[in-house]
Amino acid sequence: MHMPTSLSPNKTVSAGYAANMNGVAAVDRAMGIAQALEEARRPLTLSEIAHATGLYKSAILRLMVSLERCGLVVRRADHSYCFGSFAYRLGKTYDANASLEDALLPLMEQLVQEGMESPSFHVQHDQKTRLCLLRVDSLHSTLDRVRVGDLLPLNAGAPGKVLRRLEACQELGLDNAPLQISYGERDAACGSVAGPVYGPGNVLLGALSLSGPLDRFTPTSVKAMAPALRQACQKATHQLGGQWLVDLPKE
Repeated sequence: MHMPTSLSPNKTVSAGYAANMNGVAAVDRAMGIAQALEEARRPLTLSEIAHATGLYKSAILRLMVSLERCGLVVRRADHSYCFGSFAYRLGKTYDANASLEDALLPLMEQLVQEGMESPSFHVQHDQKTRLCLLRVDSLHSTLDRVRVGDLLPLNAGAPGKVLRRLEACQELGLDNAPLQISYGERDAACGSVAGPVYGPGNVLLGALSLSGPLDRFTPTSVKAMAPALRQACQKATHQLGGQWLVDLPKE
């Protein structure tokens, strides 16, 4: 008979369940290799993968057999490794299922046409970082340095505050505006304002933000941008099957 295992003061589970929740070490190591390739954005040698993951070369070679077999990784003629066709198919499937680009890009382009700062859409990547999934540059002559695929700190910047579900700021002086503001937190020369986008079941899908040089992010200019950003977040939420906060019934 398995004795219950306590994971927290408020939750007790069986020892078997707790063991299952530890995951599979081999899968974790394989995903570590994939993460190293993604972060490098270029082919890596066996030695470089070993350095990035902390794994022995012999262990990496064994894992590569499975990764190559499914097409996630391929070995090049120079014996370096890069992503294979299965990685591309995964990305396309993610795009097709999420429908984020179809819903968000027209709204982001509309923000640009309205003279706003550069819109970006960020999702949580892991416990420490967020990923810039979509980006449209503004029409201004100077821009902040954010690009699709960038991994940025989760604990800095307006999108990070949204993704961490912090209490919405009250600096904007607007009713029903669950927006966050950053003045030079991630980059001392940049500012941003961001709001949440929800999906079915009111799952937080990501953060839609406007960002640019800090000298254009005065309290007055941010307050002027806030209504358009809030409206874009609300429209995206509705298109993606979620409910905007003010649409939810009062408890």
